[in-house]
Amino acid sequence: MDMGFSHWMALESAMHGERSKRSFSRGTLRRIVAFARPHRRALIAFLILSVISAVLAVATPVLAGWVVDDIIKHKAEGRVLFLAGLIAAVAVLDAVIGVAERWQSSRIGEGLILDLRRAVFGHIQRMPVAFFTRTRTGALVSRLNNDVIGAQRAFTWTLSGVVSNVITLFLTLAVMLRLSWSITLLSLILLPLFVIPAKRMGSRLAHLQREAADHNAAMTTQMTERFSAPGATLVKLFGRPAREEAEFGARAERVAEIGVRTAMGQWIFLTALSIVSSLALALVYGLGGWLALRGRLEAGTVVTLGLLLTRLYAPLTALASARVDAMTAIVSFERVFEVLDLEPLITERPDAVRVPDGPVALEVADVRFAYPSAERVSLASLEEVATLDTRSGVEVLHGVSFRVEPGQLVALVGSSGGGKSTIASLVPRLYDVDSGAVRLSGVDVRDLSFESLRETLGMVTQDGHLFHDTIRGNLLFAAPEAGEDEVWDALRKARLAALVESLPDGLDTVVGERGYRLSGGERQRLTIARLLLAKPRVVILDEATAHLDSTSEAAVQAALVEALAGRTALVIAHRLSTIRAADAIVVIEDGQVAERGTHSELLALGGRYAELYRTQFEDDAPAEAVA
Repeated sequence: MDMGFSHWMALESAMHGERSKRSFSRGTLRRIVAFARPHRRALIAFLILSVISAVLAVATPVLAGWVVDDIIKHKAEGRVLFLAGLIAAVAVLDAVIGVAERWQSSRIGEGLILDLRRAVFGHIQRMPVAFFTRTRTGALVSRLNNDVIGAQRAFTWTLSGVVSNVITLFLTLAVMLRLSWSITLLSLILLPLFVIPAKRMGSRLAHLQREAADHNAAMTTQMTERFSAPGATLVKLFGRPAREEAEFGARAERVAEIGVRTAMGQWIFLTALSIVSSLALALVYGLGGWLALRGRLEAGTVVTLGLLLTRLYAPLTALASARVDAMTAIVSFERVFEVLDLEPLITERPDAVRVPDGPVALEVADVRFAYPSAERVSLASLEEVATLDTRSGVEVLHGVSFRVEPGQLVALVGSSGGGKSTIASLVPRLYDVDSGAVRLSGVDVRDLSFESLRETLGMVTQDGHLFHDTIRGNLLFAAPEAGEDEVWDALRKARLAALVESLPDGLDTVVGERGYRLSGGERQRLTIARLLLAKPRVVILDEATAHLDSTSEAAVQAALVEALAGRTALVIAHRLSTIRAADAIVVIEDGQVAERGTHSELLALGGRYAELYRTQFEDDAPAEAVA
């Protein structure tokens, strides 16, 4: 390791030190060891290679000193050639060891990243919907990227660096003290001039880096929001492009200024430390040369001491910040473990069963439910708040009961915020009831396996979410094993086959983020086709036509006829005209069942349903007259 590189690592360590000044956690260390256990053989091999590399780093200066002595004192040509060949052999061996060390380091680092990413991604997939409604997506992505890579540093850099530097330091000091204890001690006197500037400059540069990171994060957020289809539309409709550009430009300009100041600060720091290093080297050669001229030291010893000095400062400065480097890595581990320690509220029981074969009845029995508090489902660091809200949720369902017989269509209607969508989310276990039960064919959904629930239930929501993928990819997400004929059959039943056939890329057409390359009606029909491809026995429609125009609604309604045929269906409807033929209608108001019956029975009752229907009919009448 040369002097310039050691200067740079001193600066880097100091900057890390400003980011992480914490105490070690034994529990975290034990978990890190447990996580590293599968890689223990590779770690042992890596450490052995690091030891060999450290020994070779000290061997070369010693051999160089012997060469000088043999040239000046002994004039032994054969020995000089032999030592020169040995130096060459050490260099080649060092290069081979370096390649092997790098390969082993990469294996450990990438293997650890793979393990951590799999663990975090799989764990997040098991979290309830409430977790995702509160968490910033960018914060989760950061845990999977920045923090996982930061945790990798503990194994691929800090661990090997500590072992290698400790060995190099002791070997170098031992050899230097043996050669000349006085020169060695005088060389160490200049060490504070090497370390202290690194700490001070590191603090200044760390402050600048944090500011730059804040500005970059703000720019990323601005770009993410403005570059999405709905965000770009909103800016064009109501935004001020000049103001947006000026705000972004101001942040970018500040980042550029910080970049210049950081670059100059690093250059000044490295230059200053090079001067300090040169002074130390001058001291070795000056004092050593004076002693050599007086016959108190060999010339080769002076050369050896000078070369060893470059291997002394590097490990000393690195070890001075080793604890800081380790803490930086441990903090990353803690942030990863913080996510892994968040227990999912919705879990599968060990003895989970499958939904019985045949037609399925849906029963909601005396259900009470309150949305979980933030502390049960989220983390303050993921929500970007100081502390989580610990208040318990307010009960939104108060003893709701109804039943959907096999093959029946039951509609839920009522005022917005009454609890209809909440009921729908309890059936597929997006949430779990607080008391009471939701049953499929007489089995509590909490006793069913997740796989069986997914196979039995299909749900279409009002937003019709699609991934930034092809039409084929979005359809096969629900049924990966479906064949081409099944895909086209689902599209025909969803009244979408003609449109897909007309597209240049057909099924391979990319629908864009959230499906925004399609119209609202087309997106909704594609989600219906996805549901048809999954072939569920129970269908839940959560206001699937709420925001569609009359033409799109007619097409979607035709597709829904196919989707509901022969299936048990629970439909949440805003437009009451779409559910007049339902087998039963349940009116939900303020989290309770207010009325139930058929369309004609509820109209005759003259209660809340009749009021909703009359109000909606009166609102629609002028529009129909205009048309």
